[in-house]
Amino acid sequence: MGKGPGLYTDIGKKARDLLYKDYQSDQKFTITTYSPTGVAITSTGIKKGQLLLADVNTQLKNKNITTDIKVDTNSNLSATITLDEPAPGLKTIFSFKVPDQRSGKFEVQYLHEHAGISSSIGLTANPVVNFSGVIGLNLLALGTDVSFDTKTGNFTKYDAGLSFSNADLVASLTLNDKGDSLNASYYHIVNPLTNTAVGAEVAHSFSTNVNTITVGTQHALDPLTTVKARVNNSGKATALVQHEWRPKSFFTISGEFGGIARYVCKGSRGLHPQWWVPAPIGLEPQLKEMRYKKEVVDPRKYRDDLLILETAMSSPKKRPDFSLISDFPFSLYQTLLQCLLLSPSPLIS
Repeated sequence: MGKGPGLYTDIGKKARDLLYKDYQSDQKFTITTYSPTGVAITSTGIKKGQLLLADVNTQLKNKNITTDIKVDTNSNLSATITLDEPAPGLKTIFSFKVPDQRSGKFEVQYLHEHAGISSSIGLTANPVVNFSGVIGLNLLALGTDVSFDTKTGNFTKYDAGLSFSNADLVASLTLNDKGDSLNASYYHIVNPLTNTAVGAEVAHSFSTNVNTITVGTQHALDPLTTVKARVNNSGKATALVQHEWRPKSFFTISGEFGGIARYVCKGSRGLHPQWWVPAPIGLEPQLKEMRYKKEVVDPRKYRDDLLILETAMSSPKKRPDFSLISDFPFSLYQTLLQCLLLSPSPLIS
């Protein structure tokens, strides 16, 4: 983190990187090449089943100006222009995506030995404005992160956190999701010579009264090869091996073993006495995305769709007629299907 408390995004970052960065259920390949003029071109390929996704990122540096341009296989283009230190401690960032006309954003960051401030605004008629600030020292820091939607006049985010750091240990506590979840994380360097570290995260959701515990470790087999592993309280273990076969070019293999995914089903009478349902690991991405977006099922809105699914479940050999389920969110369908398959109680009563 360097001198000073850093930015709000630095709170808990070391533990997050240890526990989540580079983990994936697919094969990933990254290669970076440099031109004689200093232009860096990074190509990334990810194999998801039989599908191959790729993107190419070009980075150009000219004095204190850095321009990143990325193009992917879906014909999306994103660009980020960073002006580093136009004044001491100051950084400005301008970014946009094509064809998304509402993606433009301007951000200003300022770092001081006793504070770190970041503010951004969307380049639209009714933008979302974000402000985050941290005060303290590199040993102890306290910060907040707030977003305000000028169109609706509502706060879309208000988080808070604190961090304690020393030479080989970083601990943090954050209140997220508008006060709905509390996260505590811990990161400890065991051996700096082999980049060996351990970390843990405990997350508690007040709305569902659910605790999620994840612990992990990493170790460098040699200066170019790193292994990582983690396990959570659902019994799922994940491991990866990452090899830097040339400067800034990586080959990563990651795999998951055992465990179940858990999610809450919402019944037709408000919050039904909630039951937990196991789901195949293959549904993890959808379930994680759903949990992140705080999506819940409103039976009044999707009652017909739910009845179709329940009817289908009464005839196990008959698959649901997907043509009858028009605008039903796919991630919700996946979860509901698991509820209907595995719950002892009907979803619709």
